[in-house]
Amino acid sequence: MRYPGVGKKTAERFALHSVSSFKDEDFDNFIDALHRVRQEIKPCELCGNLSDKTRCDICSDKTRDASKILVVEESKDVIVVEKTGTYDGLYHVLGGVLSPSNGIGPEELRVKELLARLKDNRHKEVILATNLSDEGETTALYLQRLLKDTDLLLTRIAYGMPAGGNIGYADEITLNKALEGRKKF
Repeated sequence: MRYPGVGKKTAERFALHSVSSFKDEDFDNFIDALHRVRQEIKPCELCGNLSDKTRCDICSDKTRDASKILVVEESKDVIVVEKTGTYDGLYHVLGGVLSPSNGIGPEELRVKELLARLKDNRHKEVILATNLSDEGETTALYLQRLLKDTDLLLTRIAYGMPAGGNIGYADEITLNKALEGRKKF
């Protein structure tokens, strides 16, 4: 198994530190923590965000503006947007982006779940916040086509994000400006 962003040297440092510094109790605690993550952390039944509950805290929060749904690629994008403190709506985590060359079509994403959520007429705006990569843009265009004949206001985050950039690595100010400058898609 490989962690993203952890290269050979860092992995080597982690391994050497673990072997030389961990006591038996540390290994047991680490293994127990990994088992708990595997058993307890699952996608929210409504939005797909990772949670230790059936329905995540954001979906359960009655003070959130249910008229807006921000569609993101991954749970890490929810974390970044939440850090800005400026978005008060709901989320929908797709679980990735369309990438035919990698065998990822709409069936592999949570597109059906998004369409099912939007049928209840509570939601007025869908904000597409996929990354500005080729796959992110393809996914946004696909969702635009699916939602074009609805009464929903469909917006796309503004291009305050660098082209090819990743929402997960954006700073709060840049992401805040991108949300403020969104426009109809």
